[in-house]
Amino acid sequence: MKQMLQYLKAYKKESVIAPLFKMLEASFELLVPIVMANIIDVGIQNGDKSYIWRMCALMIGLGVLGLVCSLTAQYFAAKAAMGFGTALRKALFGHINSLSYNELDQIGTPTLITRMTSDVNQAQTGVNMMLRLFLRSPFIVIGAVMMAFTISAKLTIIFLIAVPLIGLAIYLIMRITVPIYKKVQSILDQIVLHTRENYVGARVVRAFSREKDETEQFNEISGSLKDTQLYAGKISALMNPVTYVMVNIAILCILWFGGWQVQIGSVSQGEIVALVNYMNQILLALVALANLIVAVTRALACAIRINEVFQVNSSMEEGTKEGTKESGKSRVAFDHVTFTYGGAQEASLMDISFFAMPGETIGIIGGTGSGKSTLVNLIPRFYDATEGSVTVDGQDVKTYTFQHLREKIGVVPQKAVLFLGTIRSNLQWRKKDAKESELWKALQIAQAEEVVKKKQKGLDEKVETGGRNFSGGQRQRLTIARALVGEPDILILDDSASALDFATDAALRRSIKENTKKATVFLVSQRAATVKNADQILVLDDGKLVGKGTHEELLKNCNVYKEICMSQFSSQEVAQL
Repeated sequence: MKQMLQYLKAYKKESVIAPLFKMLEASFELLVPIVMANIIDVGIQNGDKSYIWRMCALMIGLGVLGLVCSLTAQYFAAKAAMGFGTALRKALFGHINSLSYNELDQIGTPTLITRMTSDVNQAQTGVNMMLRLFLRSPFIVIGAVMMAFTISAKLTIIFLIAVPLIGLAIYLIMRITVPIYKKVQSILDQIVLHTRENYVGARVVRAFSREKDETEQFNEISGSLKDTQLYAGKISALMNPVTYVMVNIAILCILWFGGWQVQIGSVSQGEIVALVNYMNQILLALVALANLIVAVTRALACAIRINEVFQVNSSMEEGTKEGTKESGKSRVAFDHVTFTYGGAQEASLMDISFFAMPGETIGIIGGTGSGKSTLVNLIPRFYDATEGSVTVDGQDVKTYTFQHLREKIGVVPQKAVLFLGTIRSNLQWRKKDAKESELWKALQIAQAEEVVKKKQKGLDEKVETGGRNFSGGQRQRLTIARALVGEPDILILDDSASALDFATDAALRRSIKENTKKATVFLVSQRAATVKNADQILVLDDGKLVGKGTHEELLKNCNVYKEICMSQFSSQEVAQL
């Protein structure tokens, strides 16, 4: 939690004012028993009604002042806590975005979502309660003991025995519950994971009639969460009864021994009442402290989980160069590149070497799991090569800043992803200030012009979450258009036409060839028809480059490529390709 208090720096004033006003409120509260003792010992004993009314007015005044101070403290504490939560979320989101794909794969999306939402909220609640109660409760306890000492040093011994015992009970309960609340947050990760999988794969779940099984599995995880929370709740619930029992025993002792002191004239009846009130104030303060400890316990467990994310650093170091095009140099070159995913035992790519010149179209083909997507992911540096080097415009990709490297590249991933907003806002992701003419040109090349024109609002048509108001083929064409905006030097199409029919796919490839003559285009596909007209075709098999050349050359020299073609076409069709 200490590491995260840096996010309160912008709210130093609020972080000081809130506890100070809470202490002021506590000061007024500590004066009330003395006023009450005076009402009993002076006003009632002497029958002085005017004195009683004056003291009652004073008590009301103290209550009003306490209320004003409490409201002021609440306001500044809430302001500081909300600011803390906002700053923490911003820092956590920025840190997560700085991580490479390797770290994101290892941590997992569900746990990141839980830590960004639930964990940050718990930490924010902990800060709010800390600012309001971490000084007030101890101040009330210490102040009540000191005020009791001014009334009767002998009876104060009861306070000095009761307070440490109550504190010990609270400490023991807190020590047990901290690990449990951490476990609760881990189970929340599992619930988020299961919910996310069912949301994304809802059609698959229904297609296989697995609703009942998935519901049972969800209920099992939820039951585990309920049992863990109940266990933690039972232990936490001991706090109030234990503190109440101890305080009430202390009050009984005050009344018992205080009665003897009244008889011998050491203390007055009003002072005994004041002592009982001080003990009740201690009770209320310790109950508040107990609630604070529960909140802080949860906040600490969540803070540990948030810090775990902050402690994960990207395995990629960003370069410092902007990059320039060197004449005579290949646009993209792989020099004996080997790549292994984190935690994997075998390499996904082994000793890959090739180069691509400006204006060339490079087809990449191979079976499922052959490493096609992995290869193109090394170009925009989503991952770093384990061995060898990848260069763009004659410069190692590791020397570029991320922004300048990725400004050169337009990427269309396997899964077409659109974001909440409009068609226009989605198309402007690569170039924020892209003109409408540029957007329509990109749509025309991507064979998506008709899709947008049919929409009532055109470019300003709403895009729902995940682009669910568009078909799979429409989403693919719109993501291709998005990558084309701004005329990238390198265009990567990672099996991005899988949802298109053969006629649209052919028209798309022809349009890209005609309109992106200066760009180096990478076509990743499992269709031989998609890559056959490429200037150079790379054939991958189990992470190895087993063939490189034109369609005609590979049919003669590469058995893997020939087998792929034969599996998709008849012998006559292969001869005509």
